[in-house]
Amino acid sequence: MKTAEIKRRYLAHFEANGHVVVPSAPLPAISDPNLLFVNAGMVQFVPYFLGQQNPPFSRAVSVQKCLRTPDIDEVGKTSRHGTFFQMNGNFSFGDYFKAGAIPLAWDLVTRPIAEGGFGLDGDRVWPTVYLDDDEAYQIWRSVGVPAERIVRRGKADNFWSMGIPGPAGPSSELFYDRGPAYGREGGPAVDEDRYMEFWNLVFMQYEIADVASKEDFRIVGDLPARNIDTGMGLERMASILQGVDNLYEIDEVQPILARAAELTGKRYGAHSGQVASESHPDDVRLRVVADHVRTALMLIGDGVTPGNEGRGYVLRRIMRRAIRAVRLLGYGDRALPELLPVARDCMAPSYPELATEFDRISQYAYAEEDAFLATLRAGTTILDTAIAETKSAGKPALAGEKAFQLHDTYGFPIDLTLEIAAEQGLAVDADGFRRLMADQRNRAKADARARKTGHTDVSAYRSVLDAGGPVEFTGYTELTRESRVRAVLAGGDQVGAAAEGDTVELVLDTTPFYAEGGGQQPDQGLITVGGGQVEVFDVQQPVPGLIVHRARVVRGEVRAGETGYAEIDATRRRAISRSHTATHLVHQTMRNFLGESATQAGSLNAPGRLRFDFNTPTGVAPSVLHDVEQQVNEVLLADLEVHAFVTTQEEARRIGAMALFGEKYGERVRVVEVGDYARELCGGTHVARSAQLGLVKILSEASVGSGVRRIEALVGMDAFGFLAREHLLVSRLAELFRVPGDQVADRVQQTVTQLRDAERELEKLRAQLVLGGAAALAAQAKDVHGVAYVGTEAPEGAAGNDVRTLAQEIRGRIDVARPAVVAVVARANGKASLVVAVNAAARSRGLTAKDLVKAAFSGRGGGSDDLAQGGGLPAGEAPKLLATVEQAIAGA
Repeated sequence: MKTAEIKRRYLAHFEANGHVVVPSAPLPAISDPNLLFVNAGMVQFVPYFLGQQNPPFSRAVSVQKCLRTPDIDEVGKTSRHGTFFQMNGNFSFGDYFKAGAIPLAWDLVTRPIAEGGFGLDGDRVWPTVYLDDDEAYQIWRSVGVPAERIVRRGKADNFWSMGIPGPAGPSSELFYDRGPAYGREGGPAVDEDRYMEFWNLVFMQYEIADVASKEDFRIVGDLPARNIDTGMGLERMASILQGVDNLYEIDEVQPILARAAELTGKRYGAHSGQVASESHPDDVRLRVVADHVRTALMLIGDGVTPGNEGRGYVLRRIMRRAIRAVRLLGYGDRALPELLPVARDCMAPSYPELATEFDRISQYAYAEEDAFLATLRAGTTILDTAIAETKSAGKPALAGEKAFQLHDTYGFPIDLTLEIAAEQGLAVDADGFRRLMADQRNRAKADARARKTGHTDVSAYRSVLDAGGPVEFTGYTELTRESRVRAVLAGGDQVGAAAEGDTVELVLDTTPFYAEGGGQQPDQGLITVGGGQVEVFDVQQPVPGLIVHRARVVRGEVRAGETGYAEIDATRRRAISRSHTATHLVHQTMRNFLGESATQAGSLNAPGRLRFDFNTPTGVAPSVLHDVEQQVNEVLLADLEVHAFVTTQEEARRIGAMALFGEKYGERVRVVEVGDYARELCGGTHVARSAQLGLVKILSEASVGSGVRRIEALVGMDAFGFLAREHLLVSRLAELFRVPGDQVADRVQQTVTQLRDAERELEKLRAQLVLGGAAALAAQAKDVHGVAYVGTEAPEGAAGNDVRTLAQEIRGRIDVARPAVVAVVARANGKASLVVAVNAAARSRGLTAKDLVKAAFSGRGGGSDDLAQGGGLPAGEAPKLLATVEQAIAGA
């Protein structure tokens, strides 16, 4: 049975039993700041399990795309481990419990294939239950499982929690007996390779506290609303139903692996169970290629693009591991054009959008491979130099700082650094590297958390939310609002009151203030409470549903429980709304000219200006930008109505509303339309008609990362002001050049060309001046202990290249049989520099340019034995540098 069919049957079974089919959230759609990607089927339902939001349904079913990378280095070494996987899940929110979940699972698993089930032999299915979960045990008995095939297991195996205080409960897992060829008899407790787990049913019936480990926690009470969370591994079930040994042989993975083996000329063996890389290195690398290429396809498909941080960096690392594995297998050409289409064909039956979006996906993937191949060439050269320097210094290990620099600046993988260093007999300070990486990650996480939470403990916000529920936002229809102050927070704690001069966070029952989100900057304004007043400078939503106003008390005192009057800065709001509507128009227009692959990758909507990031593998021609700007302004002249409405996700897709990659939308979504021109899912604020934007002026377009471009534009009066200043500047230049305004650009270009030509001619004259005396200086060489020594100062203003050329020119005019040392000093910007050139005859006597420079600069400076340089001393030290070199020669 194909994997796509397993998925279809699973959804159909639970939909027929009253479950709402919920689409998979995109891989990067996470509101939890501790997660980069969805890593389990239940992640998008966490707010319902924790009681933070009311679920819109009592039963749900999904097939969720998941990604886990903590143990990425183990990929390929086992037969069942991968980064990307799919989790079939069915969920109940206070509806049915064990007596409903267990029969539903058993029915689907054992029902004949002809009747829509999976057709597993019930005699080979082994359920496990928690030690004292007699209820689950009896239910399994009631569906027909004999007692000898129901295994009771402890906390480590059959009790689930999130690892923190909160909902938890016993679980019941299903294992399939693959037969004696795979191991010993006796059930899951004896051999989990023969008995493969494929389904886990979690019964959330307790609240736990004091979590020390998976087996060390304290149950503090029963949960009144009991929930069901079950997960069936789609890849695990596919391997069972397809009769293959491991996930690398299922229909969604095996063709990729086979193509990789064909390209590299390697033979792949299944090697079920544990696989040691030392025993089968080629098998492991082929598995890495298959897994990582599929994962990269799914990530780019969900809008992630390669980058140097966050999700983009995870994707980049996965892709580069795959590319490097192919090269280690002996294939030197571009591999992704051969492998990615195979992955597309494997996954498109389940995710048709991968086929329709493949042009976009492949552009990013192939560009990343090309960039990485260039990185390998450049990084290897830099690493070779670092290894040589480490060896010459007599050190046993490459510094962690150097490994980190190679990784962070040049994108050179640490595992490749380790491998190349080992080939040269060097270790790498891996601890130092990991410390620097951890510091970098911690700084990034701290910055992200600080922006949202202001360093306040999130639990304080949770407490406020639990006490009063979500804050209602009324800012779509009003700019002012009377509301009660629900809470005042300061320093991470709720406080009763705040006085003049204090910086606080206020939570209102309802608010017209827009919290930063969707690229739109937050509102600012005033909140008056009794005799006190606060100035709001930032508005955030640190946890879903809670709008927090960050403010300074500018007068009097503010107390929780009092009624306040909230008033946003209307001028600022209108300017931001103009920018947000303009962003929608720019987005749609870019897609009109560049195609649907030009999707939004980020935005900033600020008063009077916008920043729009979009995905495209190449730059945008100036002529296209001109056409985009003109079309956007034609939409403004058309004075189209801007209309917002709430509808279902399905209806929004039907009418063609654009959704942003990586965003998780609820079942009900808000759509913003600009006439019939642009239609997009959006929670931001907008103008009423397009003409209210006034004018949109595109300022620039540039790259901000691999495959991501950025447009900066001005809107409204800011755009008019910019054009007015541009007009004055052009008028002034036209006056200075005495040409019409439309000829200014040509005249400026002509002048710049003339200046560059003059600078090049000046450089030639300067070089001739510097080198003109080289013959005379060589003829006047001083004999210092049998060495021809020339010490001289370059002409004032000589460039660094000219100084080096002069030293080499003088050295070249001295008889090669005569040992010679040439030292040239130069003064520039108040500093003295020195270049020393040594010929072969002098080097045979033990004199090196590098040592002579270090003698002059007390150990500083660098270069080679025949040419070296140093600098940084005060200009007045120039004569002393020459004297020091001469003394070093005399003492040699």
